[in-house]
Amino acid sequence: MRKISALLAALAVGSQALAQTPIKTLPYPQPKKVDTVTTYFGTKVPDPYRWLENDQAPDTKAWVQDENKVTQNYLSQIPFRETIRKRLETLWNYEKYTAPQKEGKYTYFSKNTGLQSQFVLYRQLGAEGKPEVFLDPNTFSKDGTTSLAGISFTKDGSLAAYQISEGGSDWRKVIVLRAADKTIVGDTLKDVKFSGLAWHGNDGFYYSSYDKPKAGSQLAGKTQIHKLYYHKLGTKQSTDKLVFGGEKVPRRYIGASVSEDQRFLVINAANTTTGNELYIQDLSKPGGAIVQVVDNEKSNVGVLDNVGSKLYIETNYNAPNNRVVTVDAANPKPANWKDLIPETANVLNASTGGGKIFANYLKDATSLIEQYDMSGKKERSITLPSVGTASGFGTKKEEKETYYTFTSYIYPPTIFKYDIATGKSTVFKKAGVQFDPTKFESKQVFYNSKDGTRVPMIITYKKGTVLNGKNPTLLYAYGGFNASSTPGFSTSNIVLLENGGVYAVANIRGGGEYGEKWHLAGTKLQKQNVFDDFIAAAEYLKTNKYTDTDHLAVSGASNGGLLVGATITQRPDLCKVAFPAVGVMDMLRYNQFTAGAGWAYDYGTAQDSPEMFQYLYKYSPYHAIKPARYPATMVTTADHDDRVVPAHSFKFGQRLQDSQQGPAPVLIRIETKAGHGAGRSTAQVIGEQTDKWAFMFQNMGLVPYQAN
Repeated sequence: MRKISALLAALAVGSQALAQTPIKTLPYPQPKKVDTVTTYFGTKVPDPYRWLENDQAPDTKAWVQDENKVTQNYLSQIPFRETIRKRLETLWNYEKYTAPQKEGKYTYFSKNTGLQSQFVLYRQLGAEGKPEVFLDPNTFSKDGTTSLAGISFTKDGSLAAYQISEGGSDWRKVIVLRAADKTIVGDTLKDVKFSGLAWHGNDGFYYSSYDKPKAGSQLAGKTQIHKLYYHKLGTKQSTDKLVFGGEKVPRRYIGASVSEDQRFLVINAANTTTGNELYIQDLSKPGGAIVQVVDNEKSNVGVLDNVGSKLYIETNYNAPNNRVVTVDAANPKPANWKDLIPETANVLNASTGGGKIFANYLKDATSLIEQYDMSGKKERSITLPSVGTASGFGTKKEEKETYYTFTSYIYPPTIFKYDIATGKSTVFKKAGVQFDPTKFESKQVFYNSKDGTRVPMIITYKKGTVLNGKNPTLLYAYGGFNASSTPGFSTSNIVLLENGGVYAVANIRGGGEYGEKWHLAGTKLQKQNVFDDFIAAAEYLKTNKYTDTDHLAVSGASNGGLLVGATITQRPDLCKVAFPAVGVMDMLRYNQFTAGAGWAYDYGTAQDSPEMFQYLYKYSPYHAIKPARYPATMVTTADHDDRVVPAHSFKFGQRLQDSQQGPAPVLIRIETKAGHGAGRSTAQVIGEQTDKWAFMFQNMGLVPYQAN
């Protein structure tokens, strides 16, 4: 065998089992343990690492430094780590685009030349105009960790309000520009969180935020009461008008939009991540009242569009797979709703544009697109390049064309221009990544979970892969919050696939792949179904010789991090490597931080009832850890994660190190100047992916990029 250079890495035949130099792990930190005990319904629950919840404390910061020293020392000894990094940098170094959107006389799109930290927002006049830079987030900070987190234009395109995120935080700043000359208008708004920006005319816009937590708890402090404000240009933020929410109408999440014709303000209000109230205000009537459309949070409901006073509403009210209904704004209560696009066996996600409705259905977790006119008449099914995920289609009423992006696990993201009148799609921008889809295959299988439920999974690998049970395999899933895991291309996964690996994504319960029933089957006292589905996916891969225990890694982030944490504490023998990322690990206290209380619809809380407490206590990853031989585990989190606070990962990682009875390493990788995931620089993404693959191959006893 001979080692090949990174330049020839694409020609590698796969990873090989070679003798490796053992890596010596530094001793794990042995921090203090405290006697903190909380009593739940008569049960005393010790929490020896409660002090790690104070992420600003000097002893926590010292612990983070000690853990990062252990982690970086281990990773630096992996001999092929730099080979993987160089390969990823080569793979990432191609032009990437987002679909264009028209605002006023300009067309806007984002582009990254390859390895830029952040995408740059460009604009051009018409289809043939010369692109010019409109906003370059790479100039927002020296290290590329301040990102553009959203932008909203006035109807005429003359003004733009954009949000920036610093270090990945969910707390944002808002800056207003005149589009013509990019001059700043008024003051910068601060402390905006979980908010869109909805313009009304050119005078101002609606936005949402919370009162900022007191000093010392900016990241972890509770954000309970959302407030919808109206900011009038040229005035101080301190004088902004409270429109909805606050102490009089306390809601945890409030979002607002203004209809394209500027007539209606639409307000969604909720206390949890599923279900919402709906309100409208007719802005054409000065001083018009805010009218309640839906007075409970038992269903998801939102306004898609309007034609005059006729509202088009998408909802899962009496329709778990969603439907589109219409109603007159004068009497908008559900009793008056009329079906326009009825519920079907497939889950619906609708958008509008060019005077049409685009029904994006999920059929076994893949896209099926149909076009309807505004009277609900089906005009056509839209032909897609293959089986995968199509997103986009939304545009303004007067447009004759729209754009969508199509992708799959082996189809790099490609932007298509779609002629609304003829239904013709043409390639607009094709990804330039070094990847030949013809050499790989991606197939969907169905397997039975513990209770017999049929679960889909898509498995991707290089054509000709021998199913000998020895292929390095990464199994991923999410399983929560009605979110669907649909096929999408990953540049990082090329490293696995071109080294003879297998990538598998299981569409487990708790997600939205089969509508609200599928979601509910993985919530509260049904949450164990999620873990059982994931474990069954792993067993399917082993039974069918894609891999074996010694060559299997499991991965998930956020709610998926909880999934991985629960899986390895229940089945430490299931896999060789585990990657729990930014996970919810303390299920008894998750609702004490930031907006965590809003997740109770999925999880329930330890305060709900003795039954709910016992259920959570049993599977809570932090509490379920006991002495055992755990897989090689790399916990990942970030110091600015103010959504799933890093304390979850801190406490879990430390306790797992305490309890590891086997030789496999337990590391925690803590990114600095980063948050829950969005807005990270390209260098940060490549760095984390490098360490992931290096850690996985090392602990499987494989060396990637080897040739005969």
